[in-house]
Amino acid sequence: MKSLAELKAIRDKMQNQINMRSESGDENAIRVVVGMATCGIAAGARPVLNELADKVQEKGLSDKIVVTQTGCIGLCQYEPIVEVYEPGKEKVTYIKMNAEKADEVLTRHLIGGHVVDDYTMGSSGLK
Repeated sequence: MKSLAELKAIRDKMQNQINMRSESGDENAIRVVVGMATCGIAAGARPVLNELADKVQEKGLSDKIVVTQTGCIGLCQYEPIVEVYEPGKEKVTYIKMNAEKADEVLTRHLIGGHVVDDYTMGSSGLK
């Protein structure tokens, strides 16, 4: 059993993450959407969402990158799925993600501006 202080600390941390995820952000912000339906969660989407949300917050990028979640994206066999919406660009869909891949996508794509082609839906032959 957790102490009352530990539970309060957990609640405060999670509340900050929820607030960050629910803010609509700047219309010019990059929007990152993680599929969190049952299929996504079962495939490991929660660590992906947490990695992205935590790193965006740690790096002070919450004004430029908004991390949110959604329900079923419709491609259950490719979960966990992360969709990236950048103003003025086509949506990029990353498939079969994990926390390590999410960190790489954050560094190379969201910060560096280069799509990580090896993890995209297009790399699997799907369009």
